[in-house]
Amino acid sequence: MRSLMLLSVISLAALIATSARAQEDIGDPKAGAIVASEICASCHAVSPEQRMSPILEAPRFEDVANTSGMTAMALFACMTTSHPTMPNIILEPEDLRNVVAYILSLQEQQ
Repeated sequence: MRSLMLLSVISLAALIATSARAQEDIGDPKAGAIVASEICASCHAVSPEQRMSPILEAPRFEDVANTSGMTAMALFACMTTSHPTMPNIILEPEDLRNVVAYILSLQEQQ
């Protein structure tokens, strides 16, 4: 029983470490900031200094980042499915990874 519990703890620790590493390996936040300013900024507030998006219905990237439970997987899903109010912008895979990394870099540290 004790060895089963130890194995469970080790497995959980490995899963958490793998998940954290996967979050870090998404893309380059600096490159994502550039892509966001070139492609997304006409509708969204992409930098934390911007208090409002140019299009009010478009959420600020900082607000998206700080949505409860926001993950890379959730951002990938959101950014690769069409939305009625969003133009069908298709980013290259590397650009998409970088923008996701940038958005996640805006999360408030707790």
